[in-house]
Amino acid sequence: MLMAIGAIIAGLILLVWSADNFVEGSATTASHFGMPPLLIGMVVVGFGTSAPEMAVSALAASQGNPGLALGNAYGSNITNIALILGITALLAPIAVHSQVMRKELPILILVTGFAGWQLWDGDLSRMDAIGLMLAFVVLIGWSIYQGLRQPDDALAKEMTEEVNAMPVRKAILWLVFGLLLLIISSRILVWGAVDLATTFGISDLVIGLTIVAVGTSLPELASSIIAARKGEHDLALGNILGSNLFNTLAVVGIAGLIAPMPVASEVLTRDFPVMAALTLVLFAMCYGFRGPGRVNRFEGSALLLAFVAYTVYLLAFSGA
Repeated sequence: MLMAIGAIIAGLILLVWSADNFVEGSATTASHFGMPPLLIGMVVVGFGTSAPEMAVSALAASQGNPGLALGNAYGSNITNIALILGITALLAPIAVHSQVMRKELPILILVTGFAGWQLWDGDLSRMDAIGLMLAFVVLIGWSIYQGLRQPDDALAKEMTEEVNAMPVRKAILWLVFGLLLLIISSRILVWGAVDLATTFGISDLVIGLTIVAVGTSLPELASSIIAARKGEHDLALGNILGSNLFNTLAVVGIAGLIAPMPVASEVLTRDFPVMAALTLVLFAMCYGFRGPGRVNRFEGSALLLAFVAYTVYLLAFSGA
């Protein structure tokens, strides 16, 4: 048991550190090769901050732990909205000015609905996974179109200020080194999580929804808090939106391509509805029907309380 806990802690620390360096290296490399700042913010950073979830879920699927794979993806989405946005808004209320963000919010709702429809029969087949990946490709294409069409968006301005001016060789080195460490740390984390779940008789789904989901979402927490405290509100929200889109489509899609899997009834009756409800709440708060969207401290507190209530409920019925 102590080895499993140590593996989880070490895996999470390595995962967060490697993800941070992977994001920094990939964003700087993309900037050196002339990629527009808006595209870096929407595609490169979105991919980089979701890289831990991708690595963990892919490895869990390949090792026959479907609950851990799905729990990590959907638990990360719940964590991003309820915990990360909640904490960020408590520290610095978030105002949304980016027109691209306002377009991504309804897309996230559509993507969530599409993912729910794919899972409704209680099985994530390889065809379902292909559908998710095709939707992901369409989303990336749309992001590229938006990045080229609206180069002066508020998110692009904030991203320009964030990209580090390190030499291209160093950026590529951090990209490759960060990716390798992501894979190694994911393997350590998955082993520890599965072993801990077996020891305590907890389902790997619950472990994925709690410990692993929070751990793999730490890069988003750090980047969102830093962005909000700098007044880069669109970047703070963009981290969360981009990560949730990647998790819902690419993370689950890759896991399903590796190993088609049954979907536990709890996912359909408990976890997915919570994720969908929080996505609708996020839209209502941030879309801005009469001006810029805004998440104030009261709303941030409500999101945080929702996360605590959901987590307590999960742990109270962890044998499920």
